[in-house]
This record gives sequence, C-alpha cells and structure tokens, in this order.
Amino acid sequence: MISAPLSVEAFRLALKNKGLKATTQRVAVHQAMMALGHACADQVSEWIEENTSATVSTASVYNILSQMAQLGLYSHRYSPDSKMYFDVNTGNHVHLYDAEAGTFTDLDDPELVAMVENHIRHRRYRGYKPESVEIQIIARPTPRKK
Repeated sequence: MISAPLSVEAFRLALKNKGLKATTQRVAVHQAMMALGHACADQVSEWIEENTSATVSTASVYNILSQMAQLGLYSHRYSPDSKMYFDVNTGNHVHLYDAEAGTFTDLDDPELVAMVENHIRHRRYRGYKPESVEIQIIARPTPRKK
C-alpha cells in the first residue's frame, strides 16, 4: 500500500515520541525526502542546499537517513549498482527501478505483493523465518512510438 509521507508536524511528533529532538538538520532532511520520495544521501544534500538555508554535510544527511530508517520512519533499499536509497513510503508496495535514469517509482500492486507473501508463507527456509517481502522490478523504458 502506498502511503503518504509524514507531514513536518507529524515527523516532529514522531521524533519526540522516539526521544529525539526535531533539529534543523533532521527537519531539512525530512523536507527533502517529502519532495523527493526516494533519494540517496547525495540527492538529499543537493536538495537541501538548493531549497533551504540549513547547513548539513552529506555525511550527516546519510546518518540522519539511516537513523530514520532504523526508527521505521523511512525504509531503505539498494539500487542494482549498490547505492543506498531511502524511501518515505514505509507501506508495503512494489518498486520499479529505472535502470537508465537510476530512479525508483512506487507501484501499488497489492495483488502481486499478496501472491508473493502467500507463496512464502507456506515455504520452509531452514533456519529462517521470513519477516517481510520487498519486491523490486528492474526495468528500462520502452521505446516510444512516433
């Protein structure tokens, strides 16, 4: 299910509930993620530099993004070229990765997710119990007809 990102106020409250302060840097990172949806630390840093007066190093952006993912406020995934991307949508959904543009798009396909979850629910994986399913489809744009 595709979910909307937390508003800035909801984000501030979520941080408070986790015992963290809503610092200028954390709020700037969240504003960038609200605008971008899916992004790596470099993209978030660039957005902050272009759209806010906050000063946040790329290393700090990465640390904040990682912390938010650990808290469950964001999710994260690797692109096929092993770059870490973060996502404000923590709902169960499918990702389409555009291999040419290097971008992620959310796909709302509950039937596919249910089919895969149902399939693994009845499987045995020696020594493991599946917790969740993440589906990432890697694709290239099709040529446009003239």
